[in-house]
Amino acid sequence: MSYNNIISESNNGITTITINRPSKLNALNKATIQELHDALDAANKDANTKVIIVTGSGEKAFVAGADISEFAHFDVANGGKLAAKGQELLFDFVENLSTPVIAAVNGFALGGGLELAMACHFRVASDNARMGLPETSLGVIPGYGGTQRLPQLVGKGRAMELVMTAGMIDANQALAYGLVNHVTTQEELLPLAEKIASKIMRNSSVAIKGAIKAVNANFKDGVDGFQVEIEEFGNCFGTEDFTEGTTAFLEKRKADFPGK
Repeated sequence: MSYNNIISESNNGITTITINRPSKLNALNKATIQELHDALDAANKDANTKVIIVTGSGEKAFVAGADISEFAHFDVANGGKLAAKGQELLFDFVENLSTPVIAAVNGFALGGGLELAMACHFRVASDNARMGLPETSLGVIPGYGGTQRLPQLVGKGRAMELVMTAGMIDANQALAYGLVNHVTTQEELLPLAEKIASKIMRNSSVAIKGAIKAVNANFKDGVDGFQVEIEEFGNCFGTEDFTEGTTAFLEKRKADFPGK
């Protein structure tokens, strides 16, 4: 599949999706959101892809926000539709993928860019990264899940301050807040993400799928996360991966998971 705004490459079980709009600092427009959905969906359905890495082209930006020119003229109804469609098509979609998604934040991750990074299962950042939700400086609020995921990751007080001040934090502050898991140099960012991905790929993809579902359940209203965990735990016992994993452990050898 060919794309105009992104690059999708697969190698050794990892699909790397790069947002490629350098002249716009990789800002998200409708076309890019659709292409990201399509590429993520294709990677998730590809049995050879065990981990997905999302990053931005160049050294300046992961995603420097949404393309404001597309919605500056919107009214109330269109604004609501924009948020609903975007969340369904990309941000909620990423969060609920069964394939692990790592955000490799290489520079500015602002507005929709930070919201995309937060929708990924976890984040690593280069030491030049800057993150924030500047929407209130434009007379609007984050609309792609930012008001929900940021408090989950950094706590209510810190999230309130970041949203209300429309300020940015650097990579080390993001690390201290728990917004990112690791900080490294620009040159080592993708190698670090790939190293983590390789560790993930040693484990059962079926069990990881169940773990993602169980962890996400804790953050969904009206869902008993403990019950989801019980169900997913039980489901594991009916998989070939469970048989292989426990057999390999008892035989003191490395497991070779079939992913079934």
